[in-house]
Formats: sequence, C-alpha cells, structure tokens
Amino acid sequence: MKPMRTLSFRHRDSSPVRVGRSGPAAIIVATASIALAGFAWYGHARTERRDATVTACLAAATPAAQAIFSYDYRTFDAGVANAQSFVTGGFVNDYATTTTNLKATAVQAQAVVQSQVSAVGVVDASPAGIDALVYLNQYRRNVNITGEKVDQNRVVLTMVRVGGGCKVSAASAI
Repeated sequence: MKPMRTLSFRHRDSSPVRVGRSGPAAIIVATASIALAGFAWYGHARTERRDATVTACLAAATPAAQAIFSYDYRTFDAGVANAQSFVTGGFVNDYATTTTNLKATAVQAQAVVQSQVSAVGVVDASPAGIDALVYLNQYRRNVNITGEKVDQNRVVLTMVRVGGGCKVSAASAI
C-alpha cells in the first residue's frame, strides 16, 4: 500500500499547511451544497410567484366573468367597453367579434343577460397565469320568453398576469 501523499505550503510565518486527499472532496461537497441550496431557493421563489398569481387571478376571475358574459341591449356598447378592460391578448379580437355579431340579436330580442359567478376553482397554475373553472349562472330575459330563465354554465378562463393584476386571455365553455 502506498503512503498518502500530502502537499506542503508555507504561510508568512513559515509554518507548513498540509492539504491531503480530503481537500478536493471538501470542495466537491461544498460546491454540491451550494448548488442544492440554489435549487431549493429557486423552487421556493417559483412557488411563491405561482401562489401570488393564483391569488391575484382568482380575485379577478369573478368580476371578469360577470362583465364578459353579461349584457343589456339598452347599454350594450357600454357593457362591452367595460368587459374589454378584463381581456387581453388574442381574446381581445375574439371578444370583439363575438359581441359585434351578438349586438343585433340582443337589440332585436331586447335581451338582458345578467351573469353571476357561484364558484371559482383552479384547474392549472403557473407563475404566469391560471386556468380557472368558473361556475356561471346566467339569468336571461327577452321578448321571446316569459319571465326569467337561468342557464347554468361552466367556463374555463385562461388568465394571465398583466401588470399587477390578471386578465382573461381565453375562454371556453365546457
């Protein structure tokens, strides 16, 4: 068996400093510890950002859904303008197209649709946004029906962070 080799260095005071084979192992352990701590910190920070996004988007989901899925033939344009403040991205054009096509029918039928959210839940979440499942009841009246009808709808809203809040970037009925 070979004897263990050591390296000798001298400090200013001329006392030798010996570094054996455990020196490189200590460096490897220290480097791995630093990497692990960095990975843990990154994961924690990402989780905190996701949780903040979930909180912000859930708070925005109810007023957004109620604005987007409600209309009154008497104030149709004002209602659409209000709802547009809750949408972003490609959904801006989709919403504009849908409401443009709906306006003539709503005015002709003297339609009033009041949407109320009964529950909201998270389907998927990331630091950038969420998919929210919205239980939406739409109370509708028009000249073609007697009284008021209630439609119970389920909608998935894709919500993304925009500035300090969240806006709807897509909606799909399920």
